[in-house]
Amino acid sequence: MKRATASAIALAAGLAGAAQAAAPAAQPAAKNIVIVPGAFIDASSWRVVHDTLRLKGFNVTVAQLPHTSLDDDIAIARKAIFQQVGNVVVVGNGIGGAVMSNVATGDKVKALVYVAALMPEVGETSQQLLSSMPGAGEGVRPDRAGFQYYDAARFHADLAADLTPNRVGFMAASQVPVSNVLMGTPSWFATWHQKPSFGIVATQDRLVNPELQRWMYQRAGAKITEIAASHALQVSQPEAVAKVIEDAALSVL
Repeated sequence: MKRATASAIALAAGLAGAAQAAAPAAQPAAKNIVIVPGAFIDASSWRVVHDTLRLKGFNVTVAQLPHTSLDDDIAIARKAIFQQVGNVVVVGNGIGGAVMSNVATGDKVKALVYVAALMPEVGETSQQLLSSMPGAGEGVRPDRAGFQYYDAARFHADLAADLTPNRVGFMAASQVPVSNVLMGTPSWFATWHQKPSFGIVATQDRLVNPELQRWMYQRAGAKITEIAASHALQVSQPEAVAKVIEDAALSVL
């Protein structure tokens, strides 16, 4: 009788172990990164950062923004965030930082990474911030449709001096202008008040003054990393940029 009981217990234990082995292991929260590009340098400039983070196991989405208005950019960035399953880290570059500050309001957004980006307070406009500490570059030009573009003749010197001319030529030809409406629209939110924030200062940036970057990041209490690079640092220093994004994600996800 005792032998039969022991056999039954062993059989039950074996079946339980088999069931546990067959059951799928609990999956960790998704590691989602949504990148919100800035003006002038289009979303394809994030290719190497995307590939680097993908190799490290992150799910990376790069939003394609028209920069026609703050509302238009917010709608596209919000859609990209909503499509993610699990927690999200949002990355903004240039004026993409202003877009990110207005869209990353949901609970699923766990951190913000500003890459040579604007970081407005509620009521501040992008143009107001840029005018408060002007950059050294002189290539912003208006067109007759109410947009600003960057003079192709100055694109290399002002936006991407640390890249070769042949790479910069394509960037200038594929640039995304930004509307005066977007530049002059006040921010409605400043999500950096509620979210952990990380800021990368591009110390050779001639579009967004490095001193302005430091001031905005310090005001927000962001963790600051400085990289000796132009405004196109996602192209010239992609591994360093990806490392800051990775560290931000691992600290909160």
